[in-house]
Parts: sequence; structure tokens; C-alpha cells
Amino acid sequence: MGTILARAFHGEGKEVVVLSRSIRTAPWRVISWDGQSVGDWIAEIDGADVVINLAGRSVNCRYNAANRKEIMDSRILSTHAVGEAIAKANRPPPLWLQASTATIYSHRYDAPNDELSGIIGGNEPDVPETWRFSIDVARAWEEEAARAQTPQTRKILLRSAMTMSPDRGGIFDVLMKLVRRGLGGRAANGKQYVSWIHETDFVNAVRWLIDHREIEGPVNLSAPSALPNEQFMRELRDAAGVKIGLPATQWMLELGAVFMRTETELILKSRRVWPGRLLDGGFTFAFPDWKDAAGELASRWHS
Repeated sequence: MGTILARAFHGEGKEVVVLSRSIRTAPWRVISWDGQSVGDWIAEIDGADVVINLAGRSVNCRYNAANRKEIMDSRILSTHAVGEAIAKANRPPPLWLQASTATIYSHRYDAPNDELSGIIGGNEPDVPETWRFSIDVARAWEEEAARAQTPQTRKILLRSAMTMSPDRGGIFDVLMKLVRRGLGGRAANGKQYVSWIHETDFVNAVRWLIDHREIEGPVNLSAPSALPNEQFMRELRDAAGVKIGLPATQWMLELGAVFMRTETELILKSRRVWPGRLLDGGFTFAFPDWKDAAGELASRWHS
């Protein structure tokens, strides 16, 4: 997500500075950061137009004790450090966009979750304990941002769905590789909702939030067309030109998750998200429907 935003803003001629634990060659400036403490990089915060914090250890892992600690600490400590840097700035940025996640909402099928009436998860019956851990992380993440004393800086919590781009290593890349191997069928009963957003709309939504100074608090970054997993995968297969996708039962997914060192929550939890604040504010999606988005993404992925 950071690369998508940096690429877009740099392409517009904006000055982009990326704080990263790994220094690498890039078209924009990259500054070393341990992800948890305030350092010399505080000078980059002073006078910036916007600070976007997307730091956090990947959740694509097994939720053992060590990984849980890394997942939680990487989000809380980085958010605390960014808040401290903004508070100390002589010219604090007018806007802080803080990553959150659409996973904060409950596992449900009956209705979509918007920012106003959406049900925060954690109390659903009969869901795995690992799912409740994800909710605990999301809550703690947002609470840490809320605690930061930054009265001159507007704060927005980006409750993002899966951001789809053709970049290698991204979620769309992973899904396309599964589909091309004939493994792109429904997961379990296929009724769980999948929420997503095309990279173009992700970038445009961030731009829109920068410009709309009346917006604060949580904002759902998701296309207005969450759809069941079975339909989601069928339309992805159509976009990829693949006719057959073998389905996977829940026990197959659980076994596969162990071997792949990940958790089935990423594909079994029903994330039905509605971008209420974006739509109510007049934001227009370039790719509101998955069929069109998948076709455009697949075309670029192939090339």
C-alpha cells in the first residue's frame, strides 16, 4: 500500500519521503526507521502536508505467541512514535492518515458494515479465538492513534479492505497464481463476503480525504460491492481466462494454512464493508464492481 501511494504521489511531482526498516533504491527518498522510536526523521514531519502511517508486521503468518507480540507491538509502537513526532513538530502536519483495517468489523452475512452503524467484532459466537485476536489488534491500533495529543492535526483512521493491484507479492498476484494453477474455486461454503478496493480508488480516496478537511475519524476504504467468495472467485477466473477452479473445504484450508504458515481467517471471515462516508461525501469510484476491476487488473498483471 505504501508503494502504491508513493508511486502515485511521486508521479504527480510531489515530494515523497518514505520511512522504512529496509533501505532500498527508489525514485523517492527513503529514510531508515526502526518502526518504534522517534529519531532524526522527525525533521521530515515538521512542515509536511500529510503523514500517512501504514507500518505494521504482516498478518500473513501463524498466530503463535511470538508473532502475536510482533503484530501488536509493530502497530502500537509505530503509531505512538508517529503521534509523538507530530506533537513535537514546530509546524505539525494538517493531516495524519493512520492505517487501520476493515477486519475490525464483525463476521457477518446479513448486512454491510458502515462507519456509523457497523458492528465492531469480537463478540461473535462460535468464531475462532484467533479472529478475536485480530479485533483486539485493530481496536488497540485505533485507540493508540486516538490517544495521541495532536490538536492541530486532523486524524483519519483508514479501515482498508484488501487493496488490489497487479504488483508482485500483493494479494491480487497471489490470487492470480492460485487461479492459474486451477485452485481458484470457492473457499469452504463460499458464502463469506469479500471486501476489496482497486488501487486506483485507494489512491483517489486518499487524495479525496486530503482535500476534504471536514472529514475526521474512521473511514472505510472499500469498493461498494462486497460479494460472496464463490462469486468473487468465479469472476476472477473469468478475468484470468481460466474455466475450472477446484473448491477447498474448510478442513483442507485449515490443513493448508498450517503448511503455508498462515491463518484461515484471511479467507474465511466474512468482511462485508460499505464505504458510507466516501459515498455520502460524493466520492466517485472508478471501479465500483469487481468484474470490471478484476478484468483491468488481470490485463495489467499479464503484461
